Amino acid sequence: MTTGNATVWRTAAHFVAHPPPVDWRDTLANRIGRRPRRVGLWTELAMYGARCCLDAAGEAALPINARLRVASLRGAWGATHAGLAQLDVGLPMPFTFMQSQPALMLAEVGRCLEWQGDASFMLCRDPERLLQLSKLGAPRGGLLFGVVEEERNGELPRSEWWRLVPA
Repeated sequence: MTTGNATVWRTAAHFVAHPPPVDWRDTLANRIGRRPRRVGLWTELAMYGARCCLDAAGEAALPINARLRVASLRGAWGATHAGLAQLDVGLPMPFTFMQSQPALMLAEVGRCLEWQGDASFMLCRDPERLLQLSKLGAPRGGLLFGVVEEERNGELPRSEWWRLVPA
């Protein structure tokens, strides 16, 4: 349903893990039928939150015609920091470097949701603005939007997701 040029959105599910429960990694592995390997903490947090949000929405998989958007203040901070430290001591390009790449996170989240489609990541200071931009022109399959942060400087890890569908 549209009002003028703007789609009216309904929140089908909202999931917050801030911080995630102690057993969140086991819960993720049980839910997707495997333990994530070589993807890094930030990607695992994204997978966990996205999967839990879709479960809360009652969806087995993200529809093909949906859009996936992920925001963060720092991205994969731990992997980025570790990779730079390894390069600094003269080691060859470490595998940790791959864990710092947002494209790997998007691919793994898509895999755990049994989905391929329009996905993107943005470092941002204003997730609400990104959410507004993500809704513009979103397809009939709706939007899965997440904010994912690792623990850093006393800030607790966070994986917060919204499943939005046209009303």
